[in-house]
Amino acid sequence: MRYFKQILQYIYSIYAFVVFLCFMFLLFPFVVIASFFGKIRGGNMVYHICRFWSDSAMFLWGIRPKYIYESPHDPHHPVIFVFNHISYMDIPVILSSFRRQPVRILAKSEMSKIPLFGFIYKAATVMVDRSDSVNRTKSVNVLKAVLRKNISVAIAPEGTFNMTGHPLKEFYDGAFRIAIETQTPIKPALFLDTYDRLNYHSIFSQSPGITRTVFLDEIDVKEYKIEDVKLLKQKVYDVMEAALIRYHASWITHPE
Repeated sequence: MRYFKQILQYIYSIYAFVVFLCFMFLLFPFVVIASFFGKIRGGNMVYHICRFWSDSAMFLWGIRPKYIYESPHDPHHPVIFVFNHISYMDIPVILSSFRRQPVRILAKSEMSKIPLFGFIYKAATVMVDRSDSVNRTKSVNVLKAVLRKNISVAIAPEGTFNMTGHPLKEFYDGAFRIAIETQTPIKPALFLDTYDRLNYHSIFSQSPGITRTVFLDEIDVKEYKIEDVKLLKQKVYDVMEAALIRYHASWITHPE
């Protein structure tokens, strides 16, 4: 029975990858057309195309998104969404979850090198190369310009997958520095089930089911100055950590 389940798991994972590729090839011409409309209007169009891709793929994968708002969300002003990063499934869930307002995602530049997908990825995100201080500064300036256009941004402050067994791994300063410098509130979001839908250990671990996104209370930054970056970072970390423990996130083996 165990081997039979493994075979089904491989078949399902291959099916999911084929669905992903089919939508990529189908939507690529529309992304190319949208890219001619500029960084703001065109970027919004590309984001909507990618959201359609995400919604359609997850439907065919048998993955059902569920959104939990612990407090009302006002979509009429930009925020900095910060989210925990635990799986490649985070990408479609991000596109599905952050849908009430225009959003740009801060993303790793390495992914832009993938043929076709990289072009779409580059058009829909703000890329950062953390190994290059010049490019890192340029990415921060782009994010600030995006916020001035009343467009929210989404950042994974962990920077990469959390493989520690703890609720979260250590945060980078960037999201919190930008929040203080632009006086933009922070909206923490938790992806509770992406680890179970696609484990980072294997691309053949994908499974159907629910993916819950929990939106926590918005955190005002008006009282914080630039020298308070670490205080703000710790506050957001503590809030997210406590909520992940409260929701019994499945990857937690070391709760403290």
